[in-house]
Amino acid sequence: MPAARTEKAPAKVNLTLRVLGRRADRYHDIESLVVFADIGDALTFTPGAALALAVSGPTAAAAGETGDNLVLKAAHALGQQVAGLQLGAFALSKRLPVAAGLGGGSSDAAAALRLLAHANAIALDDPRLMQAARATGADVPVCLDPRPRVMRGIGDILSAPLDLPKLHAVLVNPGVAVPTKMVFAALNLDATPPTSNASAQWPSNPADLVAVLAKDRNDLEAPAIELQPVIAALLAVLRNLPGCRLARMSGSGATCFGLFDTSVAAAAAARTLRVGYPDWWVEPTTLGG
Repeated sequence: MPAARTEKAPAKVNLTLRVLGRRADRYHDIESLVVFADIGDALTFTPGAALALAVSGPTAAAAGETGDNLVLKAAHALGQQVAGLQLGAFALSKRLPVAAGLGGGSSDAAAALRLLAHANAIALDDPRLMQAARATGADVPVCLDPRPRVMRGIGDILSAPLDLPKLHAVLVNPGVAVPTKMVFAALNLDATPPTSNASAQWPSNPADLVAVLAKDRNDLEAPAIELQPVIAALLAVLRNLPGCRLARMSGSGATCFGLFDTSVAAAAAARTLRVGYPDWWVEPTTLGG
């Protein structure tokens, strides 16, 4: 039997997110400092004759129809780039909440591309992988090589990997889905001056980095709160936790993060949240680095 291989599909966290304007094609240009968590989904691939996908795990039911999964879309996209692509069976263990601002589906798709690259002896810097990533979804390119970066455009323009310090965090989702299209539709660009942060210097010291992040923002936070007011309540809870240095929404929400000085403080905050809000998805984690 062909050997199975497993890839992590880490959660993507937008530490900052500026919306710079709306394009003629109705998409939006953004600028975002992206890092990845040490938690996420897991994807296993077994080479075979036919393409298949099985989804299991705590959040599998919320992931929607298997045929619409981005793992399959990524495989089809790469198949259009690579003649005779070796396919096979994927098994996705879905652990991240869905439509949550963590890029779970995009990270799954990127993991699928890495697995197919390994099975087909394709180098990870082969441009066909990036072409397939862009064809699959806006967040897939940054997830293809999950390291800290600034992403721009619609997610298709990536900086070189950044040497950022690790940050201790708690990720919290209140159990509501916030479709990205609805958040952008509710965005009031007149209230969001289209300024760029391209010249920002990202400190190597965690405390200094948090101080710089605190001066920035997520422009999608306000429209997401308009759609799901519980996000504002979640942020207030995070900000009142002992030792929380910064609380902000990730991506288009509804997941928010709280940053702490140590992993011990983050773990303590997670315990407090799980007791006080048992219906929320709560995970302590390490970001970036």
